Amino acid sequence: MRDNFRIAIVGSTGLVGRKIREILQERQLPVGEYVLFASKRSAGQKIEFLGREYVVQELKEDSFDSGFDYAIFSAGGETSRHFAPIAVEKGCVVIDNSSAWRMDPNVPLVVPEVNSAALQNHRGIIANPNCSTIQAVVALKPLDDAYSIRRVIYSTYQAVSGAGKPGVDDLKNGLRGLPPIKFPYPIVNNCLPQIDVFLNNGYTKEEEKMMAETRKILGKPYLRITATTVRVPVLNSHSESINIEFEKPFDIEEVKNLLKKSLGIIVQDDPAKLLYPLATNATGHDEVLVGRIRRDDSIENGLNIWVVADNLRKGAATNAVQILETLIKEEK
Repeated sequence: MRDNFRIAIVGSTGLVGRKIREILQERQLPVGEYVLFASKRSAGQKIEFLGREYVVQELKEDSFDSGFDYAIFSAGGETSRHFAPIAVEKGCVVIDNSSAWRMDPNVPLVVPEVNSAALQNHRGIIANPNCSTIQAVVALKPLDDAYSIRRVIYSTYQAVSGAGKPGVDDLKNGLRGLPPIKFPYPIVNNCLPQIDVFLNNGYTKEEEKMMAETRKILGKPYLRITATTVRVPVLNSHSESINIEFEKPFDIEEVKNLLKKSLGIIVQDDPAKLLYPLATNATGHDEVLVGRIRRDDSIENGLNIWVVADNLRKGAATNAVQILETLIKEEK
C-alpha cells in the first residue's frame, strides 16, 4: 500500500475542520503530506498537527496546481461548488462535507458502514451526508436489509454545535443572558422547531435533506418518509426518535441482536437499569448509540428506536475520514 498520499484539508480552521484534524491524528493514515487551507481571514495561522507546525494557506484558484491525491472540504457549499471542480480537474478526489453535491445524481452520497460500494462509481467528488442523516442510516440499514422498511418518521433533537461556532456561542452567551445572534429565538430553555430555512411546503431545508438523503443512501427513491427537526439546548451530539414500519414481521429480540452485531453501532438498551443512549455518552465517540428499542403496537410491523451520535465526529468529520480511509485501502 502506498504511504505517500498528499492530502488537502479545506476549511481546516473551522469547527468541523478542527475535528477532522483531531481524527486524522488519532487514525494515523499512510499520508506523506497534509496541506491546510482556509479563507483569507484565517490564512497564516500556525497550527500544531501530527507533531509539526503547519501554516494555514489561503485557498486560491491555483491551490491544487501542485497536485493532491485527495482533499476533504469542510468550508461551506459556495466554496465547494467553486473549488471542488477545480481540484478534480487537477487530478484530486474531493470528499465534500457541504450540501452542495449531495443530491447530484452523478455524486455518490456515502456512509461507509451503509453503502461503501457506491465509492466505486465516483467521478472525482464524493459527498458526505448531513449529520442527522448519517447516524440515522447507520441504524436503519441493517433493519432494512432484514425486514424491508416501508415508512420512516424522524423526530430529531439536534445540538447547537450542528450550527457551527455561532450556534455554540448562542447557547453559551444565552446562559449569560445575552440575546441570540445565530438562532431566531433564544436557545436557552427553548426547543426550536426550525433548522435551516422554511420551504414552500412547510418543511425546513434540514427536514428535506434528511428525507431525500435517506432515500438516496438506502437506494429506495420512493420510501415514504417524514421528518421534524428540532434544535435543542444541548452543546454536542444529536438525538433522534425514529419510528419505522417494515414490510415483514420481526421478533424484538432478533432486532436487538441484529443491531448489536451491526458495524458502527453500540446498543444501550436496558430499561431495568435505566440504560439508554445519552448525548453526553455519545460525545467523543464514533459509534452510533441505539436504545429504547420497542415495538410500535399502533401499526403492523412497527418499531421505535432512539439513536444518538456525536454530530461533529460521526456526523461530519469521522465519516469523511472513514471515506478517505476506504479509498486509500483500495489503492494497493
